[in-house]
Amino acid sequence: MRSPASRRGDTTNVRKSEVIRIIQSDLLTDRRGTGFDRIRLRHHALPEINLNEVDPSIIFMGKKLSFPLLISSMTGGSARLLRTINRRLAEAAEETGVAFAVGSQRVMFTHPAARASFEVRPWAPHTLVFANLGAVQLNNGFGLRHCQEAVRTAGADGLFLHLNPLQEAIQPEGNTNFGGLADRIAEVAHRLNCPVILKEVGAGLSPEDVSQMVKRGIRYFDVAGAGGTSWSRIEHHRTKEGDEGLGLLLQDWGWPTPRALLALRPFRDRVTLIASGGLRSGLDMAKAMILGASLCGMALPFLAAACRSKAQVIRKILQFKREFVTVLFLLGVRRATYLIGNHSLLMADVLSDEGCDDRRREAIP
Repeated sequence: MRSPASRRGDTTNVRKSEVIRIIQSDLLTDRRGTGFDRIRLRHHALPEINLNEVDPSIIFMGKKLSFPLLISSMTGGSARLLRTINRRLAEAAEETGVAFAVGSQRVMFTHPAARASFEVRPWAPHTLVFANLGAVQLNNGFGLRHCQEAVRTAGADGLFLHLNPLQEAIQPEGNTNFGGLADRIAEVAHRLNCPVILKEVGAGLSPEDVSQMVKRGIRYFDVAGAGGTSWSRIEHHRTKEGDEGLGLLLQDWGWPTPRALLALRPFRDRVTLIASGGLRSGLDMAKAMILGASLCGMALPFLAAACRSKAQVIRKILQFKREFVTVLFLLGVRRATYLIGNHSLLMADVLSDEGCDDRRREAIP
């Protein structure tokens, strides 16, 4: 008879493939309501620079990136498609000089065949790579050893510990014990030999969240706001009969990414922010950096491309890079680093909560 841990591993492994199918079949899992469209930037008809002079590169965690793009965490598991997706993403990140984060690695501890999908360093030997585990697992038997193993397997430069209370609350097999988690995160972060980045997965980080973790020594945060992929809606498709409505009710819950970035302004001198959650263009990247981010994450825009080929992923990355460079040119900005927190590049009327919330209220089929 299989152990409970083995059965959970099978469930987690199957769920990885289910998620891909749900995202591909339900286009409304991408909420497209982040508020970036309402943020206006100050155009310069006389930018006083040559387009060819624009330098979009940045240094993040000691590594040079061609421009501030992170291919955010998506997947990993024993299924052939999941291994193929991660390999294509990692190889494309290496060839274009952008960062890459693997999906949640919990599955590899209960389903050993999944480990190979997270062994991405041979495919991306030089670029910035991040490992990834759910923070709540620190309340469910995981500890420093598991975090070290996740980092070692991915050959990672840092570890994402993701916070997903909404997803876990909707998920049929979710882990919802978040009590005392802040101290457990801090304990791991202090003992791990690489940076820990605390992130949400689509509902945003509040100033209160960041404040309590800054006090515990965490310095990297991915706001991962609402408005992009809704994990609440994804888990809605997997709920038991009789509990169908909760995932839809809360599908737009949380801090929209621009609003979260603005709310974290008081911490700018103490933390480094990553913006993800609904970014869909190089223009969105520039706006997110002006609002305080140093790196910009996207996942969904690369999923369909990765299912087709590495070349398609590279094509998408280069598209975003051209968009990003063009925006810098039109702003009269020579270096990407000049964007970070530079509110002088915003039109004055966007520095308000109302200017950063543009939710679309689609009818639910």
